[in-house]
Amino acid sequence: MSETAKATASLEERAAHSNRWKALAFIALAQLMVVLDATIVNIALPSAQTDLGISDGNRQWVITAYALAFGGLLLFGGRIADIWGRKRTFVTGLVGFAAASALGGAAQSEAMLLGSRALQGAFGALLAPAALSLLAVMFTDAKERAKAFGIYGAIAGGGGAVGLILGGFLTEYLNWRWTFFVNIPFAIVAAAGAYFVIREPAGGRNRSPLDIPGVILSTLGLVSLVYGFTRAESEGWSDSVTIGMFVASAVLLASFVFVESRVKAPLLPLRVITDRNRGGVYLSLGLAIIAMFGLFLFLTYYLQIVKGYSPVKTGFAFLPMIVGMITGSTQIGARLMTRVPARLLMGPGFLTAAIGMLLLTQMEIGSSYAALLLPAMLLLGLGMGTAFMPAMSLATIGVQPRDAGVASAMVNTSQQVGGAIGTALLNTIAASATTSYIKDHIAGAASKPQQQLVQLEGMVKGYTSAIWFAVGILVVASAIAFTFVNAGRPDLTPASGSAEGDGVEDELKVPVIAH
Repeated sequence: MSETAKATASLEERAAHSNRWKALAFIALAQLMVVLDATIVNIALPSAQTDLGISDGNRQWVITAYALAFGGLLLFGGRIADIWGRKRTFVTGLVGFAAASALGGAAQSEAMLLGSRALQGAFGALLAPAALSLLAVMFTDAKERAKAFGIYGAIAGGGGAVGLILGGFLTEYLNWRWTFFVNIPFAIVAAAGAYFVIREPAGGRNRSPLDIPGVILSTLGLVSLVYGFTRAESEGWSDSVTIGMFVASAVLLASFVFVESRVKAPLLPLRVITDRNRGGVYLSLGLAIIAMFGLFLFLTYYLQIVKGYSPVKTGFAFLPMIVGMITGSTQIGARLMTRVPARLLMGPGFLTAAIGMLLLTQMEIGSSYAALLLPAMLLLGLGMGTAFMPAMSLATIGVQPRDAGVASAMVNTSQQVGGAIGTALLNTIAASATTSYIKDHIAGAASKPQQQLVQLEGMVKGYTSAIWFAVGILVVASAIAFTFVNAGRPDLTPASGSAEGDGVEDELKVPVIAH
């Protein structure tokens, strides 16, 4: 290489290095938009249903259309980022998400709204793994990586609660259409910033051809799995279609694993998930999300229906959880990640969240927000923030740059599947406990006010019964983190169990910066 070329490469490398924190701001903004969208639409759904004349039976498809497209296409989106380039995939995902949001906000019919939600999910499946994998290849210094993933983890964890606040404001003071339109400025700013600021390390592209059989099998398998859990919530676990979806999912995903073990250039190299640490992260994160999604659902219902909070007040009631998550992620997780092994943050983090969840099993109709809900949500947020941050980092550290996109997609996939399971499983448990309580106590309620009181008591009984299960799930997540995750301090010890040269050193070999 000539002296001029060397000088140019050096300048580009320094420019990229100095821009990485600006890049983080735009990546974090995009991640916030995606996480916000997961909860913001829930609050607007009743208004949209009335305005567009959507039936009660079809109402769930506003949520399901997004979940199926997002969950089903995540692995495909992650591999596209590896092959096509993470920056290009990231910007494309943002532009597409903005266009789909504009379509949703302008929807004049049920079909138009559902179509826009499916498009949002598809472009989100490009955007989410590209964002996480960009962080993985841009921040390789242990201390800087800890700070970057601390910020990212806080947003990933707390963004859903922020969505409740923003959704409440927009629905109450404007209208439901603004829960879609609000995505557009987020996406434009993030896309423009990413285009001009992000410089992706060279040598991280995967030049292998796309594994088409793997794409088809993984997409159909994940769609079947997510839809199975979604349908179980509305139609029951014994419904023939629900059972059929689970059977189809098992067959498709088993076939996917078989194909991936045989093809030369797999969509999901098995070395990514068979690594002991990454496998432990994916499993424990998925379980934690099961507990978290159920909690968001129950607390929202409890605050609005039982306590009579407005949508805006409900959103603000979740603020302690956001504060806890930001504190746990940036002040505990980020500061200790380079000093102690990840399992000593993840395990205690999930246990702390379990203690917060345990407090919520004491909920009653007249429970005090300040005395019970506030400390419980602080503990939940603190524990989840502390655990999420090292988990997000460990899921991508040590992976070869050419597999960073699909490894990041597995993080999102475990969360998406966990969310679907959490909503269906815990809601079913709650509904069963509520029905049983009302059946046992309604006979003793003579007047209408007494009957209404029994119904409210039954709802709270259902919530607390399901929350007990959530406590157990978090304890299991903690046990998995302690047992499976055996990586040492990231600045000193590479993750053990890495296969095929997937050590930290491999990831750090990206010295040349490309346009």
